[in-house]
Amino acid sequence: MVHSYALLGRYIALDVHSGAVHELDRAAFDVLQSGAVFTDTPLTPEQAEAREELLALKEDGLLFTEPEPFAVEHAGLPLKALCLHVSHDCNLRCGYCFAKTGDFGTGRRSVMTPEIAERSIDYLLARCGGRRNLEIDFFGGEPLMALDTVKHTVEYARKIAPRKNFRFTLTTNGVLLDEDVTDYLNREMSNVVLSLDGRAHVNDAVRRCVPGGGSYDVILPNYKHVIATRAGDYYVRGTYTKNNLDFNEDISHLASLGFQNISLEPAVLPPGHPLALTEDDVPALCEQYEKLCEQMAGDCSFSFFHFNVDLEQGPCVYKRLRGCGAGIEYAAVTPEGDVYPCHQFVGREEYRMGHVSEGTFSSEISSRFSELSAEGREDCRECWARYYCGGGCAASNLTVNGDIAKCDRLGCALEKKRLECAIYLKTLELSGN
Repeated sequence: MVHSYALLGRYIALDVHSGAVHELDRAAFDVLQSGAVFTDTPLTPEQAEAREELLALKEDGLLFTEPEPFAVEHAGLPLKALCLHVSHDCNLRCGYCFAKTGDFGTGRRSVMTPEIAERSIDYLLARCGGRRNLEIDFFGGEPLMALDTVKHTVEYARKIAPRKNFRFTLTTNGVLLDEDVTDYLNREMSNVVLSLDGRAHVNDAVRRCVPGGGSYDVILPNYKHVIATRAGDYYVRGTYTKNNLDFNEDISHLASLGFQNISLEPAVLPPGHPLALTEDDVPALCEQYEKLCEQMAGDCSFSFFHFNVDLEQGPCVYKRLRGCGAGIEYAAVTPEGDVYPCHQFVGREEYRMGHVSEGTFSSEISSRFSELSAEGREDCRECWARYYCGGGCAASNLTVNGDIAKCDRLGCALEKKRLECAIYLKTLELSGN
């Protein structure tokens, strides 16, 4: 299976099963696109020569490779990461919030106690097997509303398991960042995720403070201070909606502010939501990704999360088939200690997997997620991008289609465009152009 495409004046072919990427001339591209490699279709001398070169690549095992059967046991894998919802409360009221403004639709605003935080670490340690590298993501709501619990968790984890390598990450809306908090995050967090949607009018249309008014002017100075004083990883992470189909302007704006690590992702909302993207928006959104790709092909001073791809080694077999590991290697814990497959399933009672104080983890629910492989889903098994996305996001599928196994068509289309752009940029990098 070969996926070939033209982008910004270059012609590229991806051999799906081997992962090999080839930059083609126009003649070879036309032969591939016409399906003439294995036929007697009359060709020009240039095209005939190109066909011979394509067949030579096949002979060398670099093009038209056959799939190699492999099996990966997903169910029963040890945990490697927990997303701790230390706060089910928030000091913003964002229009697209999947967490229902922080309380996940429960009507109860709460923070995680130090006791539940300790039980969560115990739970991870009991279920991590021999893994040495473990991840804890502090999430909400707004996790800085429970900073004491965050600090207690970090201290407890390092004290009780000094031989484990904990990687701590915290996602914040930035409202509560001050000098002391910033110093703490820069010292203790391996990564911080800073939420900002881009231009002031775009951000403030959806990311609203509780008393009213936008959050842009409140949080921007805080974020600038974080990155000015931070040596570790960070991402400025935004969301685009129906309101800003020209989202590349927001990426450019964030870059102009000095942010070097940027992620801007499409809002995943139920059909009919006023901010929801539709399949009719796909052409305009793909055009924005191409504009961004063209910009980054020049002298680019920032990285874009969804354009990061490793062509030299690629993802491991497990990730090639399964993706993120939600409900298998990764789980989320609520302030009350309930366990869910990931942060986007919290509040959906039918996906509650257990409780940290009881040490329970539903093998039945975990098995349902383990069956969501790229090879097993009908929508994915013939898709050229399946080994890079792992079958897509189960939570997005559920939100859009009401079924964790039925792919979100809009999300798939955007993922393919991002991958084409990412592969294009990587070929430029590897060729020295």
